[in-house]
Amino acid sequence: MGIVQGLTEFLPVSSSGHLSIFQAIMGFDGDNLTFDIAVHAATVLSIITVFGKEIWKLFMGLFKFKWNDETQYISKLLISMIPVAIVGVLLKKYVEQFFDSGLFLVGIMLLVTAILLLISHYVKFRHHKPNISFKDATIIGLAQAVAAVFPGLSRSGTTIATGLVLGNRKNNVTQFSFLMVVIPVLGEAALDLMKGHFSLAQSGISASALLIGFVSAYIFGTIACKWMLSIVRKGKLIYFAYYCIAVAVIILGYQILFFD
Repeated sequence: MGIVQGLTEFLPVSSSGHLSIFQAIMGFDGDNLTFDIAVHAATVLSIITVFGKEIWKLFMGLFKFKWNDETQYISKLLISMIPVAIVGVLLKKYVEQFFDSGLFLVGIMLLVTAILLLISHYVKFRHHKPNISFKDATIIGLAQAVAAVFPGLSRSGTTIATGLVLGNRKNNVTQFSFLMVVIPVLGEAALDLMKGHFSLAQSGISASALLIGFVSAYIFGTIACKWMLSIVRKGKLIYFAYYCIAVAVIILGYQILFFD
């Protein structure tokens, strides 16, 4: 499950959707907050590993206490996080209902992910903007909030496709998409820790198993993050649209045939 989380957190195929699929295949209830906190922390560490130089540069610019490029970029990141923060704080109970709705919704949302990737690939948008604007940051943030609600709707796929449709350059929007998730994930983890949700005793997971999950998510998350940067640069996101369609057809076909 750590490998699945690490790979699918960054590839545009939906980590939540694939975790649900593998939980069903492996026949166990994957609703375990201790494990979720561990693997999400691991994928954040992957982002810090890959973008370490960029993050350090942003902090150095921020502490100059000037309205420079770095301060503006961080401000845009913070603005993009507001919608998902609202969803997490005010609508968390309603969101959890979607995640308990089964694989049929996952299949539908994988199709939506594929449509977004197809649009960003086949519709010829001019990627002319040198920097992501505050307006674009807000819209990308709204896209992330929507993706956070529906299992199967890829967060990275949705935010990157949205950024490309808005006319932003591939490298810029990919980096922004990955960095904008760091604080929300760490913030949610911190809240869960304060509420006492991180507990080996209550989770039923051994320390060694949890460590294996963390390390697996970190290693494969780092690989997937670097791979995704190369994929976007080469304009190969379209292959993941076909993958999402294939997985969605299998899921929906199975659900219709055996659970109608």
